[in-house]
Amino acid sequence: MPKMKTRRAAAKRFTETGSGQFKRNKAFKSHILEKKSPKRKRNFRKAALVSKSDYKRVAKLLPNG
Repeated sequence: MPKMKTRRAAAKRFTETGSGQFKRNKAFKSHILEKKSPKRKRNFRKAALVSKSDYKRVAKLLPNG
């Protein structure tokens, strides 16, 4: 059986935490920033965790951790 390949696009976007969850960056922070409040833009910087409903899908894209 050959090795399973990792989806490189997913590998660049998600990192696995020690507890096995996946960390992700937030969307909507790259342009059209004038109308967004400073508080909202500041919160975009913080990482979030992949939701329970998407976990299985992301795990399938990253078979080797």
